Amino acid sequence: MKKRIVSMLLGAMASMGVSAQEAYIFTSFCEPSTDGMRYLYSYDGLKWESIPGVWMKPELGNEEAYVDAFTGESVLPTFAPEEKVLRDPSITQGPDGTFHLVWTTQWFGSKGFGLAHSKDLIHWTKQVEIPVMKNFETNNVWAPEIFYDDELKEFFIIWSSMINPKHRTSADNKGTNSAHRMWYTTTKDFKRFSEAKPYYDPGFNSIDGFLLKRASKDYVLIVKDNRKPGFSNLFCVFSDSPHGPFHTADNAPRGKTPSATFGRTYSEGPCAVKLGNEWIIYFDQYHPQEYGAVSTTDFRTFTPIQNRIKVPETHKHGTIVKVKKEILDNLLKHAGK
Repeated sequence: MKKRIVSMLLGAMASMGVSAQEAYIFTSFCEPSTDGMRYLYSYDGLKWESIPGVWMKPELGNEEAYVDAFTGESVLPTFAPEEKVLRDPSITQGPDGTFHLVWTTQWFGSKGFGLAHSKDLIHWTKQVEIPVMKNFETNNVWAPEIFYDDELKEFFIIWSSMINPKHRTSADNKGTNSAHRMWYTTTKDFKRFSEAKPYYDPGFNSIDGFLLKRASKDYVLIVKDNRKPGFSNLFCVFSDSPHGPFHTADNAPRGKTPSATFGRTYSEGPCAVKLGNEWIIYFDQYHPQEYGAVSTTDFRTFTPIQNRIKVPETHKHGTIVKVKKEILDNLLKHAGK
């Protein structure tokens, strides 16, 4: 009986595209975001467990009050200058096996994202801040997402930054909070980065872009409509290049949210993983706090799968990477689990 159960489990794992020698790691953080990065792990990409411990303590953040780019006033950062922040950790693995991590270093006052590298997810290089928006008028760099394109052999980092209130559109003004637009940079070696450029602009406040590749010349960008109240849900746009431009599935006019939305109001931080023939999109539902997920095969229709997933309650905004099982085994051993 035991052999039969093991055989059935291995068969199920194979059908979802993961072998017995692979597993999934989900980067995570918990509030307060001054604590540092945590991990979840899974063997099937659906049922997740926490790995005890903090795996990277934040070393970056505002050192002092910053000058507001729009008003010229001196502002004390949201977190006190002596406190460092690590939010929204996004991870990918390069072709040489190295893991690369980017994250948000402050709510406001920072014009760059955090960057570090690791071979084993335990030991990380010195944390550095990449000041991608230093020459632009903004007060923040939010939720950087890192993506590796295997054809271009290039890393893309996408983030959102606040725009000057003077430049808000009528669609922006449907929400009551500040307005953001997406930007990006590319690098091949993490030593030289291209100049920041606008990435995707739907004509309204949008953040948390997550880029994935289905096939050659077939890319999907998952986006959060960040207008609140009344919006704050997720949608997808498409392109034949990771550089864009992106178009909506239903050719919705500029300034309108595409009709194919998913996630309840107050959903953010999307990430996706392919399991077999379906894609699972995870997202942080933060009012009330509960992780959500949908299944899709075309990124135009979405099926809620809350009954199929298990995510620890304290988990917040991260991304998923498939790893060799020995990486996970070493993590669990290091954690004493």
